[in-house]
Amino acid sequence: MQFSKEEVRKVAKLANLDLTEAEVERMAHDMGEVLTHMEQLSSLDTSAVEPMTQVLFAAPATASLREDAVREKTLLGTEDALRNSALSGAGHFKVPRVIER
Repeated sequence: MQFSKEEVRKVAKLANLDLTEAEVERMAHDMGEVLTHMEQLSSLDTSAVEPMTQVLFAAPATASLREDAVREKTLLGTEDALRNSALSGAGHFKVPRVIER
């Protein structure tokens, strides 16, 4: 499947990335390869494959889950939340601007 250079530029713009022409070409090729692979995976017959919920190891379904326990609810106050903040004001975290548009 083809992934056009124009589509790469559109995605790069949405991600606020400046790509060189060589990077655009490489990304178009790479994304095309990914889409081709996804098409191949989509064509596989998985009707006889049983759904899996835990793929890491063979164990009972609850083996990696903690037991449910009721805990006393404690709220973190604004003062405590902002205590280690580098910069705060008016009860809020202050962060540097990252979007320059």
